[in-house]
Amino acid sequence: MKLEHPRTWSTIESGFDSADGTRLFYRAWQPAAPPVDRPPRALIFLHRGHEHSGRIGGLVERFGLHQDWAFAYDARGHGYSPGRRGDAPDVATLVADLDAFVRHVEARHAISRADMIVVANSVGAVVAATWVHDYAPRIRGLVMAAAAFHIKLYVPLARPALRCALRFRRTLFVSSYIRPGMLTHCADEARAYAADPLIAKSISARLLLELADTAQRIVADAAAIDLPVLMLAADKDYVVSEAPQRHFFTRLASPLKRYLRLENCYHAVFYERDATTAVQASVDFIEACFGAPLPEPASYAAADRDGAAARAYAALGRGGGIPARLYFGIQRRMLRVFGPLSEGMRIGLAHGFDSGESLDYVYRDQAAGRLGIGKLIDRAYLDAVGWRGVRVRRTQLQRMLAQRIAVHPPQETLRILDIAAGSARYLLETVKRFQDHRIELTLRDYLGHNVDNARRLAADLQLRVPIAFAVCDAFSEASYQGQENLYDIAVVSGLYELFSDNGQVSASLRAVVRCLKPGGYLIYTAQPWHPQLETIARTLTNHRGRPWTMRPRPQAEMDALVDLAGAHKLETVIGVDGIFTVSLARKGGAPAVDG
Repeated sequence: MKLEHPRTWSTIESGFDSADGTRLFYRAWQPAAPPVDRPPRALIFLHRGHEHSGRIGGLVERFGLHQDWAFAYDARGHGYSPGRRGDAPDVATLVADLDAFVRHVEARHAISRADMIVVANSVGAVVAATWVHDYAPRIRGLVMAAAAFHIKLYVPLARPALRCALRFRRTLFVSSYIRPGMLTHCADEARAYAADPLIAKSISARLLLELADTAQRIVADAAAIDLPVLMLAADKDYVVSEAPQRHFFTRLASPLKRYLRLENCYHAVFYERDATTAVQASVDFIEACFGAPLPEPASYAAADRDGAAARAYAALGRGGGIPARLYFGIQRRMLRVFGPLSEGMRIGLAHGFDSGESLDYVYRDQAAGRLGIGKLIDRAYLDAVGWRGVRVRRTQLQRMLAQRIAVHPPQETLRILDIAAGSARYLLETVKRFQDHRIELTLRDYLGHNVDNARRLAADLQLRVPIAFAVCDAFSEASYQGQENLYDIAVVSGLYELFSDNGQVSASLRAVVRCLKPGGYLIYTAQPWHPQLETIARTLTNHRGRPWTMRPRPQAEMDALVDLAGAHKLETVIGVDGIFTVSLARKGGAPAVDG
């Protein structure tokens, strides 16, 4: 539905489908006089917690960018969007909603994300920062106003108390203690806020704590974010703390970043009695972003040698100080003594904790061990956050693979290549459900016993599809010769995360993409971060018997390497705590836009 705006925009009210099929409400402000000398541009506004998109209209006017589109949607559980008020399945769903909305704007309104800037307030700013970190969208920039990286709860030990209470009552809600007069000095704005029937007065305690955990992760790993960022902080903010905002800003790798502390300003930065400074700083920053070129994929090629991730990786290789050596030395000793009691640890000690055997055991998720206590140790081992992430990654990988198989004409042969298959459980189990399709598989691995395991699993599953097994080095370009333009789908799972060298990864990617038919699909995984890097590097060994030292590769860097190889990312899905991602890319041409 389109509503005529009395000035320079027409307002559109509509909806979009998020990744889980939920239909969310949104508003769009279409410029009455769009530019004729450049592509359309858009501002994507994210409202703060408790609010809704209806409060964005006045802000669009204050920004005064008359030739640009503006968009805002009601977060689930807010405004006209469905869901229990102040609640959502989890923070990851809120972030996925933003990604789905941007994809919708691209498809429905023909605006490239390269011509978008996100303007987000409070909780919306945390969602936006998480999206930028985890999904690495190629947008122009991000404006963050009073980012809620740390919400002031005032009650002593409030967070531990809420975590304890949630063990007994999962539907616990927290009512907002903030009065309208604590958000803004403007009496009219405070009255409008108080009288708005669509404003939710409470928030799910579970969601509140998840936001805090997510914010802590994003602040700690802000160096992975390199797009332009403007941060607006209020000096008299009763809602959120300023220190985490400064920490986030300091760690950003963005070549264009600005921090503005607004004097005599409450939390509702854009709704203050005098918001001129905040609005003008935002408009100036927006124009600067649109005037600056997007970073070229080639600029990420040397990220393995410089940048925060490279420095952290180098630090892991130096061994740490004496206290750390003693601490991890004790852990290694305990692992050697008690590890063999756990079946998972025994496999890891024998074959490497990153080996195909180890991953296959983690996928099965069935604790086993010796002497009774071994099974308990094994259960704790399998429930480690990294292994839970691996299992979620497998599910996401299988879902993405199944989607691509399902849309391929069943009467046409579909050829799939996995360059480091291990036991290939995720692939073989998926193909088992599509034996009415004409599918041919090529499974390769560096180790012969992994290939033998894959062959046995295929036999156990009684697969009736042709399967070619080969012992090959995924990084040997010569091993791909003669397979150019042969495959419809190539899968690279859990491989490039283990190798820091971008030159090595890029060479492999180029060879893999050459094997794809024009328009063929690449499914690839990445590990943008991990909360236990030092523990893993100091205590566990890899498949080569060396310390398992990993360099998390930011999503933007991984996507750039894929782009340089000749494929362009279409979508990304995020796993547990953002540790792993699964992405889909297409060979050649411009990135496709899904509706």
